[in-house]
Amino acid sequence: MSWLVLIASGVLEAVWATALGRSAGFTRLVPTIVFFVALTASMGGLAYAMRSLPVGTSYAVWVGIGATLTVAVAMVTGTESVSVLKALLLLGIVGCVIGLKLLH
Repeated sequence: MSWLVLIASGVLEAVWATALGRSAGFTRLVPTIVFFVALTASMGGLAYAMRSLPVGTSYAVWVGIGATLTVAVAMVTGTESVSVLKALLLLGIVGCVIGLKLLH
């Protein structure tokens, strides 16, 4: 159960990071609300997962999922450039996250 919550929290990290970028410095209401709701849920899920998973592994997986999805969303929406090298590096992050899960 902790792993599922951790993965969901990583996804929510990408949600709050994307919403933060779209909030224009907290001047746009809807992205600002999405940011705070997703941030609270993401941190709560991370805290829950850390009750039974190692802190280092939990944090690395949470950041890896969040960072990868944030960049992927930015590339899909056109706010960040796409390149083969960038895609390969993101796949490397995904591979490391999977490796941490398999080693646990």
